Amino acid sequence: MKQLDDFYLKQEEPIKGIFLALKEIILKQDSDITNTLKYRMPFFCYKGKMFCYLWMHKKIKQPYLAIVEGKHFDEVFLIQENRSRMKIMLLNPDEDLPLQQIESIIQKAINLYKTGIVKV
Repeated sequence: MKQLDDFYLKQEEPIKGIFLALKEIILKQDSDITNTLKYRMPFFCYKGKMFCYLWMHKKIKQPYLAIVEGKHFDEVFLIQENRSRMKIMLLNPDEDLPLQQIESIIQKAINLYKTGIVKV
């Protein structure tokens, strides 16, 4: 757990605040969600199955929330880029987090697992 905590603490503001807020938002969506460090990134798992993670876009230097099973989503604010399975939601560090969109996407992702579309 120390490495995971260190990841958040080592970020510079405003990225640190964004990632910590997202962590709290995601974890409160369902009691079966856990936070872990995989591939040096904070991943969130639903019943042990990875379903989203937080990272920084290399080219534009913006934080994002990535949905592992993003291919099941058609929201216009989710970006596929060169990914076959995942989609990302870019977050502007100069604006408030779009809480309603974030919670909606997280719930939709969880429902993929709850309904069996994605096997747990």
